[in-house]
Amino acid sequence: MIGRTAKKVAFICSYKPRRCGIATFALDLINSLRTAGGEEFEPLVIAMESGAELTYDKSVKYRIRKDIKYDYISAADYINYSCADIVSIQHEFGLFGGEGGSHLNLLLKKLNKPVITTLHTVLEIPHVEYFESMVDVCEASEKVIVMNKRGIKMLRGIYGVPGDKIKLIPHGVPDLPFTDSTYYKRKLGLEQHKTILTFGLLSENKGIEVMLEALPRVVKVNPHVLYMVIGETHPEVLRYEGLSYKSKLEAMVTDLGLQRNVVFHNRFVNGEELFGFLGAADIYVTPYLNKEQLTSGTLAFAVGAGKAVVSTPYWAAEELLAQGRGKLVRFADSEHLARSIAELLSNDAQCYKMRKRAYEYGRSMTWSKVGQAYWSLFEAQAPSLTIPLRPKPDSSDVEMPAYNHDEAHFAMPPRAGDQQVYRSA
Repeated sequence: MIGRTAKKVAFICSYKPRRCGIATFALDLINSLRTAGGEEFEPLVIAMESGAELTYDKSVKYRIRKDIKYDYISAADYINYSCADIVSIQHEFGLFGGEGGSHLNLLLKKLNKPVITTLHTVLEIPHVEYFESMVDVCEASEKVIVMNKRGIKMLRGIYGVPGDKIKLIPHGVPDLPFTDSTYYKRKLGLEQHKTILTFGLLSENKGIEVMLEALPRVVKVNPHVLYMVIGETHPEVLRYEGLSYKSKLEAMVTDLGLQRNVVFHNRFVNGEELFGFLGAADIYVTPYLNKEQLTSGTLAFAVGAGKAVVSTPYWAAEELLAQGRGKLVRFADSEHLARSIAELLSNDAQCYKMRKRAYEYGRSMTWSKVGQAYWSLFEAQAPSLTIPLRPKPDSSDVEMPAYNHDEAHFAMPPRAGDQQVYRSA
């Protein structure tokens, strides 16, 4: 390629220590790019915030409050004045304010840097505001990334995105060894148990109640089965609904007499501790209730670790578990779920075969390979010194919100190399 490489990348995303899947993904992606890009790479994170302010590491240079329009506009100014070569947006509708996340468009209209957007959700039957917001994001992006093949068909058929603008890069997974669960069970004191695992932030659509309804049938065949549910209530659910879902699940355990067969670890778990729980699992279960889920970091993680997976056929699971890499069961069918789990627990050969297929498939999704794919894309799309950027849009092209002293106060943004975190106050 003629010209400079994408040394500095501005990421618009939620970020650790915020507890959400996008924040986890963004951190893993940035870490993988540090390896792929080496000293050439420097992240400039623009952190999306909802609720309390958080304390970040030095990668975060700017913050955007979800519902404050001024923050999007001033963030665009910051990126334009920064040394960023390219902008990577991690897009999930709920991260951004406005109808269908439309506040993001205020930022996109002012940017004069090339944008690559990773779509974590693509809606099949969107309301008009979600449709328009998605079209705006795709039109403003040089490339859009999806994580499975169905996403490509949906973008082309529903949203009219040209095929040559779409890039398929799978969800990354840690490069873990293919191991037996016995070692990890010993570390956790679970040697006497057959173990089933679900992990991730809790919310109603996870379908854990279906697994609890299925468990008595499994216990009849394997009395020492232990179902581990790892994860706290999703922060947005906690804000609006409190702990009602968690309390409902705990009441079900008591009503079904499963106190010895179910354990809840009600906290956010990651890193080595999560590897330990996953390693100790004989079967990983995602009994989600809705098919309209295009990506799942937890499922990708389980497949990449070579777990025997039983799941409902939501979109991400249909692709990840195809060709014998897992077992699909009907939505909200506790009997089918129980029968499938019991069969796997009683058939070591079938279980091993499924695990091996999943693990081998997962080698194509390791973070090292995903990071290299992103880095190659960033290099290809970064502006050459011989090719001018598209001109900064005239202010008349951007719908400027009315000034409100209670919402914002502007100052000149800091230089990209500054260590402090800046945001409109």
